[in-house]
Amino acid sequence: MSNNSWKIARRSNAQLPLVIVLALAVVLVLLGKAQSGLFDRARMRITDWMAPTLESVHAPIQAFNRWVASADELFVVYRENLELKDENARLKQWRNVAVVMQDRVRHYQQMLHAVPDPDINSVLARVIGRASRPFLQTMILDAGESRAVKPGEAVVDSRGMIGRIYLAGDHTSWVILLTDLNSRIPVTIASADGKTATLQAIMTGDNTAMPLLDTLQQVVTLHAGDQVVSSGDGGLLPPGLAIGTVVGDGDTARVALLADPASSEDVEVLGFRKPAEVLPATTQNQLPAVAAGLPPAAPPQPAPAPAAAPAKPGTPLPQMPRPAGNVSAQAQVPGPVPGGNE
Repeated sequence: MSNNSWKIARRSNAQLPLVIVLALAVVLVLLGKAQSGLFDRARMRITDWMAPTLESVHAPIQAFNRWVASADELFVVYRENLELKDENARLKQWRNVAVVMQDRVRHYQQMLHAVPDPDINSVLARVIGRASRPFLQTMILDAGESRAVKPGEAVVDSRGMIGRIYLAGDHTSWVILLTDLNSRIPVTIASADGKTATLQAIMTGDNTAMPLLDTLQQVVTLHAGDQVVSSGDGGLLPPGLAIGTVVGDGDTARVALLADPASSEDVEVLGFRKPAEVLPATTQNQLPAVAAGLPPAAPPQPAPAPAAAPAKPGTPLPQMPRPAGNVSAQAQVPGPVPGGNE
């Protein structure tokens, strides 16, 4: 009997805390419904009270994370430094090759009496913004008239031509892209195999990713992959700027641009001014008669002045005009009188 009573008491003692916990839970739920912000305010007060402790605990952890990141960055910088040294060595080799080729081209130009290309002044700029006014897509550069940037100059990146300067301020400039509806530039189309003669065309934008090609000839045959470069007609854009390749689009021909304006960050503005061509002086050997094998004509000689005939006796000499004003009688020389005695 005693054993049974002990088991009942033990069971009642085990169930008592559970009842208390349930009662407390109900009270907390009722309090939470009555005052929804009570727990939030309590949480904020606890957080404010523990803020200094949290900052003290977080400071060494943050310092350790920075140290690990700096160590990792040190290895990254070391690897990039090695890559840059290798790239710099290759660039020096190509620079030597470029200098030799430049001297060779200058020598060939002297032999052929060719007119050298005009100098192209370039200005490095960075894209600081993009806008949809005044055109559908416009780039804003951080270079303006203070750095000799002028409207109409070409804007290129490392891949090819992007557009032209539309408006230039003191420190910024706006670019009209090649894909814009208002863009039209003269281009030259060269076949990829080099067997077909180059063609002249006008590349016009239509607010799509690939501008249209308007050829100047009625019957032409374009092939996919033909190279499109600037022709330089008009003297505003330099010739030979890479633009894109020809792609077929039904009955029309379009240009797949090499440059992507959406991803361009650093660009270059090319200032191109074509100087007036100075014609060489014409020599004696370049005359048409000499070139045809005929002897050069002698320059015309001035005709001799006719000799004055002697005056006959009794012929009056022509009267010289008298000077204006009062002239003394001593200064007047009378002429011979007609029919007078000699």
